[in-house]
Amino acid sequence: MKILLTGQSGQIGNELALSLLGKAEIVSFSRAQMNLADLDQVRDTIRAARPDLIINPAAYTAVVKAESEPELATRINGEAPGVIAEEAQRLGAPLVHYSTDYVFDGTKDTPYEEGDKTHPINVYGQSKCAGEEAIARNCEAYWILRTSWVYSVGGGNFLKTVIRLAQEQEKFTIVGDQFGAPTWSKTISDMTTRLLLNGSAQISRDRVRDTSGIYHLTAAGETSWHGYASFIVDQLQALNVPIRVGGSAVIAPVPSSTYPVPPHRPKSSRLSGAKLASTFDVTMPSWQTDVAACLKDIVGEYGLADGRKLV
Repeated sequence: MKILLTGQSGQIGNELALSLLGKAEIVSFSRAQMNLADLDQVRDTIRAARPDLIINPAAYTAVVKAESEPELATRINGEAPGVIAEEAQRLGAPLVHYSTDYVFDGTKDTPYEEGDKTHPINVYGQSKCAGEEAIARNCEAYWILRTSWVYSVGGGNFLKTVIRLAQEQEKFTIVGDQFGAPTWSKTISDMTTRLLLNGSAQISRDRVRDTSGIYHLTAAGETSWHGYASFIVDQLQALNVPIRVGGSAVIAPVPSSTYPVPPHRPKSSRLSGAKLASTFDVTMPSWQTDVAACLKDIVGEYGLADGRKLV
């Protein structure tokens, strides 16, 4: 089994390379080696590798910057997945692709299900939605795994931003009226590998063919960005990390209207995991459990309990 893995240096791609190690022959590419903005290079790379399975976590993820670079975001997130899907179909290789909660507008009162109508309200969401549609048009065997609020030990993300704020400021504000589920890249990758193995020692392409479709893969539970930040600060205190902020009580919640400029973000990013659970008989960990575990790894990795700053 040969797996082509894109975005090996990204939050999900890096974890996937570790999770899949020893379970298949992994041919992985960084952005410099396989630039999704270069569609000819994407096509040529896949044809040269001739993989049995393609996993594509690579994406344009700069939500704010996408507003000023809509063509680039659309090429990487919308057109490139279509090319990957075409090549996957030609090779008979199933495709695993990662998408986002931002394909929805956030107006639904209950968690979004896979069959709900998409209606993105920013360029990033529109580009990811275009990618989903291109895959469905061009490939018969695929998993589109929508996730949300991704964080990791490496790379830049909200969790690490809050750590820096807690180390540098005595108080700060965080949006309190947007809701979703923070999801650890390690859990995303480990669950993907688990689904591909299906209790076996070997990965089977038929697993994707037999269950082709869209699934929501997010941590269990929900919170606001403010609740997320407050939990991070409380955990830092429990781990004896020296911080300037005087506890979660001094993190003030503010409404989304505090930031009226684009990109607009969905008020509700809650995704139902019922289809994933019923189809594959799996349970996702709670967001609190994973955030606590990731924070423990970050504190150890960067020596934060010794007073070192996260840079």
